[in-house]
Order: sequence, then C-alpha cells, then structure tokens
Amino acid sequence: MKKRVAVIYGGRSGEHDVSLRSAKSIIEAMDPEKYKVLHYLISKEGKWSPRPIVPEPHGNPEIDVVFPALHGTFGEDGTLQGLLELADLPYVGAGVLASSVSMDKEVMKRLMKERGLPVVDYCVVPRCGAWTFAPDFPMFVKPANLGSSVGISKVGNQEQLTAAIELASSYDRKVIVERGIIGREFECSVLGNEDPIAAVPCEILPSRDFYDYEDKYVLETARTVLPADLTPEKTAELRRLAVECYKAVECEGMARVDFLLETATDRLYINEINTIPGFTSISMYPKMWEYSGLPMPKLVDRLIELALERHLAKQRLRYSK
Repeated sequence: MKKRVAVIYGGRSGEHDVSLRSAKSIIEAMDPEKYKVLHYLISKEGKWSPRPIVPEPHGNPEIDVVFPALHGTFGEDGTLQGLLELADLPYVGAGVLASSVSMDKEVMKRLMKERGLPVVDYCVVPRCGAWTFAPDFPMFVKPANLGSSVGISKVGNQEQLTAAIELASSYDRKVIVERGIIGREFECSVLGNEDPIAAVPCEILPSRDFYDYEDKYVLETARTVLPADLTPEKTAELRRLAVECYKAVECEGMARVDFLLETATDRLYINEINTIPGFTSISMYPKMWEYSGLPMPKLVDRLIELALERHLAKQRLRYSK
C-alpha cells in the first residue's frame, strides 16, 4: 500500500516562495509507486488549502506521515511541529525543541558555547547594552529568527550599522550583531536520529559581498565547490563539528550546518544550523548527499523512514501512570 505523505508548504514567513520551490523538488523526487502525495498549501496570510491539519482523538487516519517544507518562522521554528505532535502524526525533520532553538540564532549560539563548540563573537541588540567585543568593522547584523539570509546586512561603519539594525528589527524583535569574519563559507548536510552522519561538505563562493537572499534565490550566480577544497584533516574537523552541533540542539531527521573559516587564524566557526534546509534546484543539502552516495529519491525515502522510526519510538513511551 502506498504511504500517504502530506507535504506542507508555503507559509507566512519571508521564505514563502522558497518553500514552494523546495516542495516542488521534494514531490518530484517521490516515487509514485510508493507514495500518494497530499498537498497542503499555507498562504502568506496563514490560510490553509484544502484545510488545516488539526488534532483529532486518534490522529489523522488519512495521513501516514507529514513532510514539512516550510522555511523560517511559523514552520521551521517549532510551531508547526507542535501542531503535528498534538495531532499524533509522524513528521520529517526536527522536533519542537530542536526546531525552536535552532531557529533562534542567539539561543543556538548559547548552546554551542555550553558544549565548547566554536561560534563567532556576538551581541544582542538592544539587550546587550555595551558591546561584548570590540566593535571593529565589518560586522554582520541579523534578525535572530529568520532564514535564507533575509534581513541580514554586512556593515562597514556606524551609519550602516544603524540602518542595518533598523532593517533587521523590522523582521524580528531580537537582533544579533556579530563580529565580521574574513574568510570562506562552507555547508555540511547531516542526516539521522540517534546516530547522525555528515555528508561531504561544500564551499559557497558568493557573487556578492556575502551570500545573501538575492545571491541564493534571485541572481543564482553564486558558485559552489563540491567537494570543498579542504585538507582531509580540516574536512574531518568540519564534519565532526557539524554532527556535534546537530547533537547539541537535539536535532533529528535532517539539518544543514553552515560554517565560516577565518583566513587569518584558519579556525572554523559554526555559523548556524537549518533544520528544514532548502530543497530547491540550487540547494546544497540534497546535492551534498547525492555526492555522498544518496541521490534525492533515496534521501526522501530515508527522511520518511527516520520520521516513522521516531514516531514508533515515541509510541512506546508512557504518558500517564
């Protein structure tokens, strides 16, 4: 019997259009002999079509597993995952906790520091008061809870800093200012539940000043190098850090961990973790796995298997005396 897979896409975030493209790729990769795809589109205003997935006394019998393809707020941040937990439905990707802490860049950085994992010096605006590091330019200003580089600015002086904070504040109530790293950008795909593994990493070569939204999804002029041109030792270190980051936030299913390699020190920094990485035609999460021996259809199969395995394990737990 075919598994009935509910693909949820669209959403209220600034990454709505990216979500549509990710969902298209995911659906096209599903073997029609194995899966019956159920489409759930969420508009930019938050309206569901055909109807919302809502909790029922014994789950939703017409759905075997959910594949969320929502990026950013109201989809990747634990809100949708909480709804699916209430509905007692298996779903692909991270749970409520990992989704929420990974979406919040400040909380994620705190967890990394607690585990002794390398992150760039940063400050939260306006709660920081004084800078926690020397405010030397360049610096990066980011909304704490957004993805796809939406609302991010690279600033080189005080005037730009003020404008960048104002821009980031229009996307989120919490804004992060980071020390600028002069160096290279890398990504690494991670897959699994209790025993995650990392794919061969890639390097991102932006066509602009940094890898922003336009460079990712509009211009499509950024270049990627797969496999990344790193020594075997540095590649192993990057993959190890990717798995450690994944474990630190208690991620399951999938994630893409992004890195910065500082030229002056040759030191790797964990930049962020994305629990629902892009699956568009140019997205590197599936491409890294394809290079590592897991093509897109097999990757989708494995993600669905991981979702069902986790749900089965949860069903063995006791929730009352």
